Amino acid sequence: MSGDPSDIAAFLAVADARNFRRAAALRGVSPSSLSEAVRRLEAAMGTRLLNRTTRSVTPTEAGERLIARAAPALAELDAAVADAAATGARLRLNVPGIAAELILPDLIARFMAAHPDVSVEVIADNTFIDVLAAGFDAGIRYGESLDSDMIAVPIGPREQRMVTAASPSYLARHGLPRHPDDLLSYRLLRFRFASGVLQAWEFRRDGEFRRIAGTPSLVASTPRLLTAAAEAGQGITHQFEESLAPSLDAGRLVEILSDWSDRFDGPYLYFPSRRHMPQGLRRFLDFLQANRG
Repeated sequence: MSGDPSDIAAFLAVADARNFRRAAALRGVSPSSLSEAVRRLEAAMGTRLLNRTTRSVTPTEAGERLIARAAPALAELDAAVADAAATGARLRLNVPGIAAELILPDLIARFMAAHPDVSVEVIADNTFIDVLAAGFDAGIRYGESLDSDMIAVPIGPREQRMVTAASPSYLARHGLPRHPDDLLSYRLLRFRFASGVLQAWEFRRDGEFRRIAGTPSLVASTPRLLTAAAEAGQGITHQFEESLAPSLDAGRLVEILSDWSDRFDGPYLYFPSRRHMPQGLRRFLDFLQANRG
C-alpha cells in the first residue's frame, strides 16, 4: 500500500479543515507535523494531493479521489476499533464445575451488582483446554494444572479438602472402614470427568499416601447424583468438603477416614498478561482485590 494510514488520516484532517493550523489544533498536534505527513504521503503516491496558497488549502483532483475512498474506510476502521474496545466490557470465564457451583455464585452476584455494565459468561468445563484460544478472558484451575507462564491470582478458599462419606444406614449395614485400603470391599460412588477419566481417591496421613481406584457401583459426572445415591445408602462417596457440607450438617451423611483427609491449595484465576487486559477482567481483578478475605 502506498502511504502510511496515519499520513492518510493527517491528509484527510487538513482537507476537511482547509487549513493546516486549524486541522492541527483539532488534532492536538503541530502544523509542521501535519505538513510533513502530507508531504510524505504525496511522495509515496507520486502525486500532489493539496493545492496550497497563502490564502487557502484545497484538494487536487487526485486528493478528491483519495478523500472519496479513504474517508469512509478510515471511518469504518474507527468504528471497528470502537467496537473491539466495547467488547472489553464483558467477562468470559472457563471454570471447573466445582468452582461454578461452590465458589462463583456469591462472587459473581456481588460483582454484577457492583458492575452492572459488564456482561458475564461462565462456562463450567472440567477438561483442560486452552481457554484463551477458545475465546475466554481467564480460567479457574488448581495449581497442579496451571502453566508456568500464566499469571495466577487466588480466588475462593485458600485451602480445601476432600471428604469421604456414607449414610448412617449404609455404615450400619456394612461397618466402618478403618483404612483407605478397606474401601476396595465397599460400594464406591465415583465421579467421571468429561475427558473420560475417573476421579482418583487420594488419601494422606503422616507421610503415607494411598490412591484408591476400586470398581465403582455408580459412576456419574454430576456430584449431586453421587451425593443423592450416598444419602440413599447405596455406597461411599468422595467429594469436596463444600459439596457434602449440607448433607454432613444435616446428618444424612457421616464423614469417614477423616484422619486421612487430603488437603490442598485452593483454586486460582489465571490469565496470560496484565498488558492490554480486557475491561471486564480488569474490573473483576480489582473486585477480587477489594474483597479479599
